Amino acid sequence: MNNYEIMMNGYIQIGDVAPDFEATTTLGKIKLSNYKGKWIVLFSHPGDFTPVCTTEIIAFARMNTYFEKLNTKLIGLSIDSNSSHLAWIYDIFLKTGIEIPFPIIADRSGEIARKYGMIASNVSKTSTVRNVFIIDDKGIIRLILIYPMNIGRNISEIIRVINALQLADENEKMAPANWVPCDPMIVKAPQDFQELQKRINNMEIEDNGMSWYLSFQPLTNCDVGTVTKLNTENNKSNIINTNNNSELNNDNSNKRNIYNSKVRQENNLNNSGINQNRNKTIYWKNFK
Repeated sequence: MNNYEIMMNGYIQIGDVAPDFEATTTLGKIKLSNYKGKWIVLFSHPGDFTPVCTTEIIAFARMNTYFEKLNTKLIGLSIDSNSSHLAWIYDIFLKTGIEIPFPIIADRSGEIARKYGMIASNVSKTSTVRNVFIIDDKGIIRLILIYPMNIGRNISEIIRVINALQLADENEKMAPANWVPCDPMIVKAPQDFQELQKRINNMEIEDNGMSWYLSFQPLTNCDVGTVTKLNTENNKSNIINTNNNSELNNDNSNKRNIYNSKVRQENNLNNSGINQNRNKTIYWKNFK
């Protein structure tokens, strides 16, 4: 990316302060800085009445309660007009009965999209790329995701990441691969040799890690209420039920169950192999 593109299209990175903006939305005027103290999920879509994005808007709406429990505000954006947004969400309401509880920004000039680097010249001159920005309660960009046009976003993953970021901040720890809320988290690596020796001694007693640089501790403060039945709700959000699709839903459910069963079997085999190579039981249940 050359200097001109950086100037015209925002070059946002994790750790940057989220650019402030004021915008017209489906819920009236908003200003990003007015949400200080709340976490924000700012996500964009290329246009209204698009099939993949319609499923995402419905999914976000159905999961909005979980975002609220995490002190998180959803904000959508595209370069379509506010009238178009209103017509789109009204069509969703007529077809599904679902009201969209979060604002969708009408960014007709593309000013906000460019501030956040949501328009890529190699993809389109006008359409916003399908970005997700997670902004913390201090206004700092904490995560950036970019999705292709033909693959829908996984809403439960976005919620999982917010959970991980908030609990990692509060407990001063890190989340390992496949972490889910209230699993043990990684303890920060020792900074001197004395601390390293203490870590090794602790690991011999607790059997809670692989080496001095990779050990785990349970969370001292973890609220699981925000993720109760999360996977169940997410599965529901990905299906628009009608009277004619019950057979398809049952077939898809069976396929998901078979897939999940295979994944569990593979994980059990992998963990069995790991455990056979160790004298002690591995404590990291999040890898099982």
